[in-house]
Amino acid sequence: MTAVVQDRYGPAPEDLLRVAQIARPTISDDEVLVRVRAASVDRGTWHIMAGLPYPIRLAGFGLRRPKYANPGRNLAGTVEAVGADVTGLAPGDEVFGMATSTFAEYAPASPAKLAPKPAALTFEQAAAVPISGSTALQAVRDHGHVQAGETVLVIGASGGVGSFAVQLAKAAGAEVTGVCSTTKMGLVRALGADHVIDHTRADFADDGHRYDVVLDTGGNTPLRRLRRTLTPRGRLVIVGGETDGRLLGGSDRQFRATLLSPFISQQLGTFVASENATDLNTLRGLIEAGTVTAAVDRTYPLTGVSTAIRHLLDGQVRGKLVVSVAPTTPTPDSGSTA
Repeated sequence: MTAVVQDRYGPAPEDLLRVAQIARPTISDDEVLVRVRAASVDRGTWHIMAGLPYPIRLAGFGLRRPKYANPGRNLAGTVEAVGADVTGLAPGDEVFGMATSTFAEYAPASPAKLAPKPAALTFEQAAAVPISGSTALQAVRDHGHVQAGETVLVIGASGGVGSFAVQLAKAAGAEVTGVCSTTKMGLVRALGADHVIDHTRADFADDGHRYDVVLDTGGNTPLRRLRRTLTPRGRLVIVGGETDGRLLGGSDRQFRATLLSPFISQQLGTFVASENATDLNTLRGLIEAGTVTAAVDRTYPLTGVSTAIRHLLDGQVRGKLVVSVAPTTPTPDSGSTA
């Protein structure tokens, strides 16, 4: 099959990723083989590719070199084959969810991380949902505990997780303010935000507004400034954060927030998102009801994975980047760059 492959860790996708012909994966009795129709790129794609920060390697992705063929983690496609112990799925079923090495024509997956593809979405749109949508759902529902009538600030509202968080907070009945850059304000408004702050022109921490819930989906705002945006009993959920640190990569804010939270009236915290079919089905219901949609910025061919990751790193993405996996005729491995 045709797949993107990676032999070592590094920060530059164009130096690491190439397209090759490799063996089609085999599956165990409790797995399914998915014919991948589309996959997607998010910040986690780069972390897995680069092996940074170092705890990524300890999380099971390989200590010295990548454990998996490529850093793809999201997919939408059709079930090609099922293991002997699998029930509830059959060849031909359209699914979306999480797996490993999804920048390929086929990927093995656990049924516990798959759900029926939303009928309202194309494969490309569905591939944009799994990790970003599930993370946003858990941030809004399980950790932010967003309620109707509350005020919610979403930092990074135009990103993968943020674009879903805006919609999910609105669906919960909250008044939502999104923070993004100038060129992305239109998207955030279209997603349903009641107010949009251009962070290049205004400082959300100094404008005097206080919020019941703040969802930081990828910034690096200091913890003290995030606290200043909260009501006295407000709730802060740090979903992500980016620095150049090779050891913690910005997660030091999460650690400090967790340690400080028991001693103050505000609730500060973070979490590691769970990958599960239950939340995928919840998202499917919201999508089919027209409450949530996938904001896709661009779609790339399988040969364009490195270009997609580079575009993500440039910081200009509005919503999600998707990789369309079209069937190809097997050819000898040319080692072409992905």
